[in-house]
Amino acid sequence: MSDLVQVVWMTLNRFGFRSFLDVLIIAAIFYWLLLLLRGTTAMSLLRGIVIVLLFSFILSSVFQLTMVGWLLRNSFPALLIAIPILFQPELRRALERVGRTGFRGWVGASETDTMIGMVSEACCSLSQLRYGALMVLERDTGLQDYIDTGIDVDATASSELLVSIFFPNSPLHDGAVILRQNRVVAAGCVLPLSDNFQADSHLGTRHRAAIGISERTDAISVVVSGETGIISVAANGRFIRDLDESRLRRVLANLCNPSSSPRVRSDSKVE
Repeated sequence: MSDLVQVVWMTLNRFGFRSFLDVLIIAAIFYWLLLLLRGTTAMSLLRGIVIVLLFSFILSSVFQLTMVGWLLRNSFPALLIAIPILFQPELRRALERVGRTGFRGWVGASETDTMIGMVSEACCSLSQLRYGALMVLERDTGLQDYIDTGIDVDATASSELLVSIFFPNSPLHDGAVILRQNRVVAAGCVLPLSDNFQADSHLGTRHRAAIGISERTDAISVVVSGETGIISVAANGRFIRDLDESRLRRVLANLCNPSSSPRVRSDSKVE
């Protein structure tokens, strides 16, 4: 025990300002990566890799498995190459975000309010025109699997663009639009349908898709009924219906920034 204390004391004596700065930088990088992967399918993949490696190391140490230990020791260079490939969508999204907003994008500056305003304005126009629409606002969980089912747009979002996409004669109107921050990433996307949808019979496939994506991810869906013009929001597997433009703004602000926005009143119609 005394030898262990002596080793720890000697290590702390050699731990100067440069060592502290080195550890701080590495910790910040790992923390940033974990924030980037939080809530995505990549986090499950990373968790699986860590579990497999830990289990293999334990087996190798307990049962003295020479070949397994050799493979584990020599697998790290391959992991350094494999990790950027496995997490390419998340890393690309992070670099694009830094390139668009600089480091302001990581210290609190957000384009969420602008996106909420555009979506609310577009939904109000679509409601008046009785154009059916389904918009999905990406949050922490990556939606790349669903983006791949649609047509790449990658354009700056605007209410006029959103209305034109859902024009009945538009080739992209039949499907969902996925928004990432203030950009329309893709249109005509196919979403999973909810299996537990128990709402009114007149609410069809578009509403089931809105519920379905909110059940599987933390995304927020906004639906405009083509028959009635009713605007609804789906989040966490639940529906909030009969929203006008001002209430839609409040609901979206509350869902996107729950700590800084007033809560939605309890009289909202929730399915």
